[in-house]
Amino acid sequence: MMNRDKHILSAFDRDLESIQAEVIRMGGMVEAAIEEAARALETRDEELAEEVRRRDRAIDQLEVQVNESAARLIALRAPTATDLRLVLSVIKIAAALERVGDYAKNIAKRTNQLSQMPVIPGTGLALRRMAATVEGMLRDALDSYVQRDAALAADVRARDLEVDQMYNALFREFLTHMMEDPRNITACMHLHFIAKNIERMGDHATSIAEQVLYVVTGELPDDPRPKGNSVLSVDPAPGG
Repeated sequence: MMNRDKHILSAFDRDLESIQAEVIRMGGMVEAAIEEAARALETRDEELAEEVRRRDRAIDQLEVQVNESAARLIALRAPTATDLRLVLSVIKIAAALERVGDYAKNIAKRTNQLSQMPVIPGTGLALRRMAATVEGMLRDALDSYVQRDAALAADVRARDLEVDQMYNALFREFLTHMMEDPRNITACMHLHFIAKNIERMGDHATSIAEQVLYVVTGELPDDPRPKGNSVLSVDPAPGG
């Protein structure tokens, strides 16, 4: 009986490891999408922006694959307690990654429109810096999952405040440009939606970190996330 239980446990671990590898691969693709979307925006590289949009399909397909693999694992291995928590966490992490990929795709779509409009000085670099911050959060959130590092996950969660503050500062900058010259309004509205997309990416990276805390401790954080006071509550749809 003991040998049989050991065999079942080992089969579960092997299957779960395979699913986690898919999630980490998905995370690498999403990190690249964030960086490339932000770079395409700053340099007005329409070809790179189109590449980001095209690659989003592969991210979507990986999420479907993760969900199917996780459902099969639950059906075949009937995990309980901690093991089930692990399986559910990969499903939620994959969903968060897919949404971040959608936001990157949305940035790429707006980049093509912005390339036909006047440049708003300094905003491309500021948005790229904000995107790099979120990319770092996402990378650390995934590392914390692999390492089961609750301290690193908690650090990622705390850093979401920095992203909120960057968003608020950018929003005020966009308002200034619009008031100075009404011809900037359309471009600044696009840039604002991009900034909001990046801010939402940070929220999803934070959600992944919270899943890590749930896996390690068995409980989701019960304290409110550290949030900056949002200057506007517009929340563009990821596929918009």
